[in-house]
Amino acid sequence: MNPDSPQLITYVDRLGGTVTGIRDLLATRLSGAFGGVHLLPYFTPFDGADAGFDPVDHASIDPRLGTWDDVRALSETHTVMSDLIVNHVSADSAAFADVRRRGDASPFAPMFLTLGSVFPGGVTEADLTRIYRPRPGLPFTAMVLGDRLRLVWTTFTSEQIDIDLRTDAAWEYLTEVIDALVAGGTSMLRLDAVGYTGKEAGTSCFMTAATELYTQRILQLAHDRGAQVLLEIHGHHTQQIAIAQTVDYVYDFALPPLVLHALHARDARPLERWLEIRPANSITVLDTHDGIGIIDVGVSDLAPGEPGLLEPEQIDALVEAIHDASGGTSRQATGAAASNLDLYQVNCTFYDALGRDDRRYALARLLQIMTPGIPQVYYVGLLAGENDMELLKATGVGRDVNRHHYTPDEIDAALARSVVGLQLDALRLRATHPAFTGAFSHDLRGTHGELRWDAADASVTLGFDLGDASFQLTATDGSATSTWSHARLVED
Repeated sequence: MNPDSPQLITYVDRLGGTVTGIRDLLATRLSGAFGGVHLLPYFTPFDGADAGFDPVDHASIDPRLGTWDDVRALSETHTVMSDLIVNHVSADSAAFADVRRRGDASPFAPMFLTLGSVFPGGVTEADLTRIYRPRPGLPFTAMVLGDRLRLVWTTFTSEQIDIDLRTDAAWEYLTEVIDALVAGGTSMLRLDAVGYTGKEAGTSCFMTAATELYTQRILQLAHDRGAQVLLEIHGHHTQQIAIAQTVDYVYDFALPPLVLHALHARDARPLERWLEIRPANSITVLDTHDGIGIIDVGVSDLAPGEPGLLEPEQIDALVEAIHDASGGTSRQATGAAASNLDLYQVNCTFYDALGRDDRRYALARLLQIMTPGIPQVYYVGLLAGENDMELLKATGVGRDVNRHHYTPDEIDAALARSVVGLQLDALRLRATHPAFTGAFSHDLRGTHGELRWDAADASVTLGFDLGDASFQLTATDGSATSTWSHARLVED
């Protein structure tokens, strides 16, 4: 496979059921399409308050999903990416439970952040309003620690307790987790929520100078153990460009809204500008387990004076276009309409965000696959999944509309669809065709565009028209040429 071959993003329980089930799918129905897999949190427990991002034991695999031997077996055939949850631990973890019982007498007390530990001299309104948080309100929860009522720092939810990376205890914990993940077969670490780790008085407490120091320390720990690091940061596009120079990989979170804008507004100019300046060491996505990011293409208080990739009115139009395309279901799952809300995301499957239009959806995926970087494809997106309104109703969590639990029969039915088959064939091409080891070029004018890869006597070219979502992909290797287009898609 090519060095930058595609990777699958999936929850273990919601697609294959177990780690072994994921391995079997990759070896059979999905064979040749993926060189790697990002296993979303499979730690103990995988089904906590935040779908595994609040593990009680981050260094163990939930036995309902498998064993470390199963993960190591998967790593023999595929690159395995796992989450290193840097910012917080579960409120039910053994360490924090001890702090709740014993307060400052607990040896783990220094590991956890409180309002007072960041602002020992007291806090002002200006200090509090300066703190950046992805959700409404202040990032504190009142809790009794020992015999004292404290304001504990909880950036995301009251079940996720922020840790203090200024302390030895925090680094002993993170090192233990890294050791467990790498020993278990992980060779790529995704740093979850690392941007929130650098809490410092007088700052926004997001992407501070301390954050960079912590990131570099984790990077060194990973490299010492033979692993690479991917940063998960939502923010202004100039931040991504700058951060990319200091780590192994960053997400291209600007790509999804720019592709949606291109397909809804029939306007490729913002996408073309981004292709000129985006970092090369990117992981590309259209959809993930979270919502569709908007902040990544807009203006930001953290980058004053810097325009976004889209104008504010273009972003407003895009959000409304997504809500209209989804028949209003995304509106029910986004913002104040649902709990666990994020201010900078629209909760919707990418398929519904394009009105379940197979041609536009297939073109969106081809645009991603042709863009330089490592393409990651979310399991719901791979199967062209629709918003799961029943799951949203059951949980009240907006992001659950894009976290469907697939049965074996549902997987079979999805794989029989032409839009899914086209995606898989395109992913297999991306994984193996020699042109993708060469040079990338692009030419976007009006509604028409062309993306191209060339290496020696091999080439892959995608020509398309945003007006009617027509496209043609031509792949040449020596004297062999294959061509396929939107005509492959049939009504399912």
